[in-house]
Amino acid sequence: MPSSSQWLAFLIASILFIQVPGPSLLFTIGRALTVGRREALLSVVGNALGLVVQVVLVAIGLGAVVAASAAAFTALKLVGAAYVVWLGIAAIRHRGDARVALENPGLVPATHGHAVRTGFVVGVTNPKTIVFFAAFLPQFTSASGPAAPQLLLLGVVFGVLAVCSDSLWALGAGKARSWFAREPRRLDHLSAAGGGMMIALGVTLAASE
Repeated sequence: MPSSSQWLAFLIASILFIQVPGPSLLFTIGRALTVGRREALLSVVGNALGLVVQVVLVAIGLGAVVAASAAAFTALKLVGAAYVVWLGIAAIRHRGDARVALENPGLVPATHGHAVRTGFVVGVTNPKTIVFFAAFLPQFTSASGPAAPQLLLLGVVFGVLAVCSDSLWALGAGKARSWFAREPRRLDHLSAAGGGMMIALGVTLAASE
């Protein structure tokens, strides 16, 4: 198992990495502005589950394959980027839904499962994190024990830290959304802004090296 000093270094490095604005953070804020705090929090959970899948893949060696294969990296990157862009376009097309839900809450069905699935797809198709895991996690494993269980444990801890951080951002963005909601028509513009943010994120992902 990792030593105390390795755990400390891992926690510090993970917290710093999570706070750097990236796909997960921008996606969380965009979801909070577009569909509200509750759905954004559920998306955070889905995103974390996607990260756990990536950690499992890293533990069995796929992370190294993706890191070494330009074709695999590009394919995964484009799939994730296209999905985020699609979500942004959908948010703009349906920008009036948030206002309708606010004015007539009984007309909108629960979509909890959909929110979790949405976050999961974004999390599992984020190529930056799987390459990051492949290069980052092994540095904090101990040579005295098998690597796979240590990688899994480190990845799960990273996922928990990411959930805590992204949830705080979702709550903050959701509170801002509620403030704008005092004038329901503002939600149309806010949903469109959130959709624009996700489209910009998707384009950035597709263009990144």
